[in-house]
Amino acid sequence: MYLSVQLSYYPLADDFKPPVREVVKRLEASGLEVYSNRMSTQVFGEFDAVMDALSALMKWSFETYGKAAFTANFLEGDRRPRG
Repeated sequence: MYLSVQLSYYPLADDFKPPVREVVKRLEASGLEVYSNRMSTQVFGEFDAVMDALSALMKWSFETYGKAAFTANFLEGDRRPRG
């Protein structure tokens, strides 16, 4: 099953840009298809691969940077942008 996710990450820190950049960098290195913009990051892939990557990313984020809020919208199916 293919999964499309819109993810936003809000580290609860004054210097929030480095954690956001690192989260996006880690998602891009995950092997999933990732599109980022100023508002959110879209992640696309097989359900289990996406959920495993998001779980590992969230755990790493909390362990590395502490408190943060993640918001996500999940949609079954392929909603990748078409050029």
